[in-house]
Amino acid sequence: MKKNYFVHSKGIVEDGARVGDGTRVWAFAHVLPGAQLGVDCNVCDHVFIENEVKIGDRVTIKSGVQLWDGVALEDDVFIGPNVAFTNDSFPRSKNRPEVYSRTLIKNKASIGANATILPGIIIGQSAMVGAGSVVTHDIPPNAVVVGNPGRVIGFVSGRDSERIIPLNALLPESSLKVKDVKIVSLKNFHDSRGNLSFGEVGDRLPFIPQRYFVISHVPPHEIRGQHAHRQQHQFLTCLHGSCHVVVDDGSERDEIILSSPQVGLHIPPMVWGIQYKYSPDAVLLVFASGGYDQTDYVNDYDQFLNKSKHE
Repeated sequence: MKKNYFVHSKGIVEDGARVGDGTRVWAFAHVLPGAQLGVDCNVCDHVFIENEVKIGDRVTIKSGVQLWDGVALEDDVFIGPNVAFTNDSFPRSKNRPEVYSRTLIKNKASIGANATILPGIIIGQSAMVGAGSVVTHDIPPNAVVVGNPGRVIGFVSGRDSERIIPLNALLPESSLKVKDVKIVSLKNFHDSRGNLSFGEVGDRLPFIPQRYFVISHVPPHEIRGQHAHRQQHQFLTCLHGSCHVVVDDGSERDEIILSSPQVGLHIPPMVWGIQYKYSPDAVLLVFASGGYDQTDYVNDYDQFLNKSKHE
């Protein structure tokens, strides 16, 4: 059977490996029999790919990378030089686990040179992991991660753009790209007794609240939200301190810094919301248009994208 992929004379693709059309395997790379590679991949020099590895289409794997059993790369992933993958949390010589940890790098994610990925990690689609980062926890879709341990420092602005959203500006409402999300100025009065900020239903509040909750004492590295609502609206205001809110409609993305009880943010249904970079003293008040209903939540980003495309 004719092979429709390229293997350098000093590269090895063992019999049994499944390799897609147009894929290129360069010198001193070694692909074991059980591995699966999609179409139009580029496997650079000195790459090792073990048996239980699945690689999607148009994936680039730069030199010095080893992909161990249990690692899966989806379509259009970029793996930089000398990225270190792992698959065993407690490795011992000659003592292999019955099942290796599964690591998944989702569509269009990029991992910079010399990053280390701990076992069992999921790196969300279009995420960007900076060079030398040590990834110890799952990474949300579209997140930008740097450091040891890796921390989210921002989000890519949209699926069709590589611009990283600025982290130091409160976006005016006119500049928001995400449809129907609104920044709301709340009324404020100040006198010798202090400040008073308020909103009324039909004026500043766009719905009749049926529930509220307060978020506080969030560690600076933690990320909250990461879901959309099918039917419910939310209204957020930061009573003390500050936090960053990312809103995403499936094609565009905005980031807003809430740092005053004089500013609220209305998030309508089917907008993906994330809150992160909480200051140590942050107190976030959230009003919801309905009572708690687990079925109203969309917690999977891929499911959210599929649903948003059909609405």
